[in-house]
Amino acid sequence: MAVSVANSHIFCREIFYSKDQNQQQWLSSTSVGSSSLVSSGNGVGFFSEIKRKEPRFSNRSVKGQAFWQGTAKPTTLEMEAITSVEHLDQILIEAQEQSQPVIIDWMAAWCRKCIYLKPKLEKLAAEYDTKVKFYYVDVNNVSQLLVKRGNISKMPTIQLWKDGEMKEEVIGGHKAWLVVDEVREMIQKFI
Repeated sequence: MAVSVANSHIFCREIFYSKDQNQQQWLSSTSVGSSSLVSSGNGVGFFSEIKRKEPRFSNRSVKGQAFWQGTAKPTTLEMEAITSVEHLDQILIEAQEQSQPVIIDWMAAWCRKCIYLKPKLEKLAAEYDTKVKFYYVDVNNVSQLLVKRGNISKMPTIQLWKDGEMKEEVIGGHKAWLVVDEVREMIQKFI
């Protein structure tokens, strides 16, 4: 029996009787046993075997496993800031050479929705780590020429650029999880 648990570090936990693996059951009581650290193809975890001495579990042992999957893959990626028109042009040229879309979050430090949305976009950036590059522009710290280049009128605005031009945008004035879903749909169209 496998279950995803609330603790994000533990991917799954399996507890079963070694004598009868077809009849899997969860046990809540604990008992003395041994455990060891093991590793698998893409994670590390522990393996524990517990010998039961209670009458109802006589001559049975309980084994438990928990693995931390994908420890090499980041859960968030910090977005790089775009600071000038030249920097934007350089990013777009590199993305065009790699045939890769670029997501740009146009935001401001004083915008509460922008600040709330940024970490959620950084989590999304980790999902699309090698397929899409994520950047942000703080409109108060760059020239108006750059803001005009993006044709920005409201914030936060999340744009997808591909082949050197803006293809689609989401203006994020609503709930962050809805915006992230819209950005995810937008990305799926262009990768």
